[in-house]
Amino acid sequence: MKLKIGLAQITPILGDVAQNLAIHLEAVEQAAADGVQLLIFPELSLTGYRLRDLAFDVAIEAVPENPIFTQLLDASRQLDMVVSFVETDRRQKFFIAAAYLSQGELVHLHRKVYLPTYGMFDEGRYFAWGDAIRAFDTAYGRAGILICEDFWHVSTPYTLWLDGADLLILISASPGRGLATEQKIGSAKWVEHINQAYASMFTNFVIHANRTGFEDGVTFWGGSTVFGPEGNLLAQGPYYEEALVTAVLDMNQLRRARIRLPLLRDERVGLTQRELKRILDSEYPVTSER
Repeated sequence: MKLKIGLAQITPILGDVAQNLAIHLEAVEQAAADGVQLLIFPELSLTGYRLRDLAFDVAIEAVPENPIFTQLLDASRQLDMVVSFVETDRRQKFFIAAAYLSQGELVHLHRKVYLPTYGMFDEGRYFAWGDAIRAFDTAYGRAGILICEDFWHVSTPYTLWLDGADLLILISASPGRGLATEQKIGSAKWVEHINQAYASMFTNFVIHANRTGFEDGVTFWGGSTVFGPEGNLLAQGPYYEEALVTAVLDMNQLRRARIRLPLLRDERVGLTQRELKRILDSEYPVTSER
């Protein structure tokens, strides 16, 4: 089976949900006309990233009764999509969330589990932590979603891999940081190296959508990528420019990669579980149970 995906490398307008919704719907029309079957938007595509106290004003519930969300559900009848927004639950907890929508239905909702609160990042002041990492079934195979900081922790893609995900969907609002060399900012190099490494280690497709534009003195570098299960680069978007980046995934590549490199077959999950329990039970654990 072959799957045509699109990465909507857009510049959201900070705090303007209505205008960002219009950008989404226009991108859906463009992608559908181009034969895209799965369209992926970046982190907080519906709201912009550097929200601070605006986060509470732009939050929506991921339910059909919400007038914004219902329009996204309707648009998903044209193609499957991943959209991201500030989600609130009925008890007014706020999350950075991503939803997989298909045929007018919410298939899966991922809440960001790692909230960077260091350096220029301040997410822990405004958002609650997600507490689940789950793969899910789609018409095109089993998938998993991670949001930005989530995929800097190897435990998250590893968990999705073990849970059956063959498509790792990574979305981000990654700002430009670090030294630039050969026209590439440092943060772009770091992210691209990690994405290629995950594709190679987990013999999966790794699909990364990153945003563009400026907010509050911060630039976002775009450069969205698609890597195949042997670590080969299948598509890449331009740096700093809006674009609809497309790629055709040949799902047979999964079989070929895993015959050549049977890491999934040989993974010793029980051993990992026992050693993690030993570490957590030790007098000086190197990690926490949070």
